[in-house]
Amino acid sequence: MHDQGTSASPGADDAGVWQVRVVDAVEGVVTVTHDRVIRPLIVGARAVVFGILIATMGLVVSILFSIAVIRLLDVYAFRNRVWASDAVVGGVFTAFGILAWSRRRAGGDTEAS
Repeated sequence: MHDQGTSASPGADDAGVWQVRVVDAVEGVVTVTHDRVIRPLIVGARAVVFGILIATMGLVVSILFSIAVIRLLDVYAFRNRVWASDAVVGGVFTAFGILAWSRRRAGGDTEAS
């Protein structure tokens, strides 16, 4: 019988080397594609998802904090005068807005003159 582990032709070793080279080349292309394309996409997608989650949680916390402040002012400081509580919180937000607006830079002023 003929042993299948050995080959009679001298070119059989070249075919095995060729197959290994092709597999190594395909693996190299897949690895490079993963490192240069897929991994940055995954990192970007994670950043977007976590950014949306953080923004949503920040919005919810700020709304709940505003409600709590207005409720505390209404009950304890102004004795059920909601308009006064709204005026105080609105004045604080307006002051922060004016402060932020005064510290802004115009879009074209990126150079330090």
